[in-house]
Amino acid sequence: MAPNPFLLAADNSPELLPLLRSNPALASSQDDHGYSLVHAAASYNHLDLLRALVRELHVDVNLKDEDDETALFVVETPEAAKVLVEELGADILHKGSEGLTAREKIEAEGDFPNVAAYLSTIESGYNLQQTAANAMPESIPPPPQGMHVTLGTMDESEDIPSEVDPEFRRRIEEFAQRDDFNTPQGQADLRRLVEDAISGQWLGDERQVRSKK
Repeated sequence: MAPNPFLLAADNSPELLPLLRSNPALASSQDDHGYSLVHAAASYNHLDLLRALVRELHVDVNLKDEDDETALFVVETPEAAKVLVEELGADILHKGSEGLTAREKIEAEGDFPNVAAYLSTIESGYNLQQTAANAMPESIPPPPQGMHVTLGTMDESEDIPSEVDPEFRRRIEEFAQRDDFNTPQGQADLRRLVEDAISGQWLGDERQVRSKK
């Protein structure tokens, strides 16, 4: 009788990877409920197996079960969640058939608060990036063909900053820790901060930027 790969995955058996390498199609197999080896490895916190399934055997890290839920929905440790999200690129905003993200479902069930807290931090960072991107002006379209543009409004002595201003970074990090970060007021305050950074002026700061000629 052929060994059951799902039982081998649950036990993190050393027999599993040789079996999968000899028959790669098994790596993406799912049971009658859509449960996959990626789900099993994530749920049982078998991190090396999880990495091998996705990186070596090319299993989709966002493989979904019958409830349209990925492996991120069944993790029980922050370490497994971190491997899925930060190393393997799992989609943290995917919603299952109940209309909940992994963070929302884990939070609602209340069994693994550390996992929910980690995913909440990642979501906050993602929302922060999206808000900052939305506040940036749209890219300037190229000039019509044949037209040449000369940039003569900046002195050669003026340097274009090559990295994010430390003060701006500090304020952004402070915003991410605010209790009202995801409220309309928090998002409005963040947008104003980004717009001030774009215009080169800080509210309540002594920093001044030389006006354009």
